[in-house]
Amino acid sequence: MTIRVVVVDDQAMVRAGFAALLAAQSDIDVVGEASDGAQGVEVSRQTRPDVVLMDVRMPVMDGLEATRRLLSPPPGVTHRPRVLMLTTFDVDDYVYEALRAGASGFLLKDAPPDDLVAAVRIVARGDALLAPSVTRRLIADFVKQRPAARGKPALRLKELTERETEVLTLVARGYSNQEIARALVLAEQTVKTHVSRVLTKLDLRDRAQAVVFAYESGLVAPGE
Repeated sequence: MTIRVVVVDDQAMVRAGFAALLAAQSDIDVVGEASDGAQGVEVSRQTRPDVVLMDVRMPVMDGLEATRRLLSPPPGVTHRPRVLMLTTFDVDDYVYEALRAGASGFLLKDAPPDDLVAAVRIVARGDALLAPSVTRRLIADFVKQRPAARGKPALRLKELTERETEVLTLVARGYSNQEIARALVLAEQTVKTHVSRVLTKLDLRDRAQAVVFAYESGLVAPGE
């Protein structure tokens, strides 16, 4: 199945470069481009892409607000694409907020071309892009600035079984399903099932939101 992508970036050369790179892949089709968040939302609503590559800092409407609008659409709009944030900064407060808004992860703009292509494929299949080592540091840094919410998030942890809590802890520490399987001596398919149940019980979109939830609930402490 071809992955439909929209590229949103205010720098024309960057936007064209990303679009050309992705369009050259046999399984990716670039169906639209936009130079700011507002235009990105409009183009995405028209073309219904699977993935939106969203720059963080843009004029008119930034990537954070555009992500919120795409992932919390008004009544009557049912399409919600996966959003992959693009940033030139290792640590950017907007990126943390975008993860909370439902973005499926982020990628630095200077990442190797192969990483960008791989990221689009990862996000398109429903996974979160949490592989870069900077991701956990970024989330930990921002949660450290925001004391863990010991109220509702912590109470929601009680909805999980002991095993599901163990799995969520390892997800928050950046473990892949394969690594979790090895750590807990489980089949990888069993781990996938546990992750799916965690997301369903906590009403989370994907692993990116699961990581944020784990930090905010106090399950995982910054720096662990």
